[in-house]
Amino acid sequence: MQSEKRNEADGLDLPVRFDTKIAVLLRDDLETWQRLNVTAFLVSGLGTACPEVVGEPYEDADGTPYLPMFRQPVLVFEGGKETVTAAHERAVRRALATAVFTSDLFGTGHDRANRAAVAAVGKEQLDLVGIAVHGARNSVDKVLKGARMHG
Repeated sequence: MQSEKRNEADGLDLPVRFDTKIAVLLRDDLETWQRLNVTAFLVSGLGTACPEVVGEPYEDADGTPYLPMFRQPVLVFEGGKETVTAAHERAVRRALATAVFTSDLFGTGHDRANRAAVAAVGKEQLDLVGIAVHGARNSVDKVLKGARMHG
């Protein structure tokens, strides 16, 4: 899966080169609050569909437990509407684990309404404002062609 090296001197893990990539692609015309909201919603689906991306629970020195998080970085990209639409098409064609967020979801208030809003529109007509993908690094890189790192 991924190569993990251990530094025997101090017991700390050295940087890991993952064979997979988690990426979020956001439309570049979103407000700041929308970017944050969309990113949070999109990545929430990956942990359940791809449990291997979730690490072990955390605990501080006092023994206070915390929830586990992703084992690898989440890279955030941006691009125009056409870039997001093209990336979505490539992700679906490659059968990558993909989450979508459409503009309609800004007007819904709960999960059932979100699913209904997506289900009401065909794949080609989705007004995508963001997608999240997980898969082999080279496949995700090809999906993100034309996107730039969010900055």
